[in-house]
Amino acid sequence: MRSFIAEFKAFILRGNVLDLAVAVVIGAAFTLVVNSFADDVLLQIVAAVFGKADFSSMFLTVNDTPIRFGAFFTALVNFVIVALGVFAVIKGVATLQNLRKREDELVESPAPSDEVLLLAEIRDLIARAQGPS
Repeated sequence: MRSFIAEFKAFILRGNVLDLAVAVVIGAAFTLVVNSFADDVLLQIVAAVFGKADFSSMFLTVNDTPIRFGAFFTALVNFVIVALGVFAVIKGVATLQNLRKREDELVESPAPSDEVLLLAEIRDLIARAQGPS
């Protein structure tokens, strides 16, 4: 039983399991924010323009069968909003990573030491003395 518990503890404490747990929690929080933005802001703008915030009540009847295209359109609008939100976050993270990479590249490497300069000079002299190979 102790071996099982030790293995389980090692599994739980592995980095990728913890990273996945954090990603799920942050993803859930991000979903709430995006859904609130879609429902409370964008669809309210749609309501101001078209008179309804939700298109799900719109349907077309064919042979006494309702075809609820409004629900599909609402789901499509929500999908586009979520996709734009995810795109914006990914684009922002990529931009920040590129900025950090550029900053790291701009950091000057230290000047070579006297020993390194002397060894490079000796190498060049030996190469010149040996002539073209």
